[in-house]
Amino acid sequence: MRCFVAVELPGPMREEIGRLQTRIATDGLRLVKPELVHVTIKFLGDVPEENVGAVTEALGKVTFAPFPVRVKGMGAFPGRAVRVVWLGLAGNFLELYRKVEQALQPLGYAPEARGFSPHATLARVARPNEEMNRRLGERIADFSSSDLGSFTVDRFYLKKSTLTPGGPIYEDLAGFPL
Repeated sequence: MRCFVAVELPGPMREEIGRLQTRIATDGLRLVKPELVHVTIKFLGDVPEENVGAVTEALGKVTFAPFPVRVKGMGAFPGRAVRVVWLGLAGNFLELYRKVEQALQPLGYAPEARGFSPHATLARVARPNEEMNRRLGERIADFSSSDLGSFTVDRFYLKKSTLTPGGPIYEDLAGFPL
């Protein structure tokens, strides 16, 4: 099953994300449903069902204190051919990421080759091109200093992702309090 480790955003913030998404919407941009917007700490890929228990056990050993987060700024990955529009996050995500990586490495999950950049994906570009880059560049510039407020991260989740024609369906497999 396709799995990842994530931090959820609070409900009121997701409502604000929905309002923000309507303001950046344009042809060729696939918006992530606000209720699905999250912070991916580690994408695991396909995890055999018989290994989910070991992954859950390893993640249960992660010790970390709750931490404040500010959801601020908007940007895009990568810079030249935009594929993802994101919200920025300021908080201790990097250290949580390192702890999750350390816990999962003995199970054969290699560290991320590209490193870790905390963000919440708002939208994906179906077919990157110069015209889309221009349109998104203008929209992102208007919201680059947006500030959706703060919340406290006090838990993270192991999630299952099922891909469907109507978009992904996420299911919590386990929650881990900080």
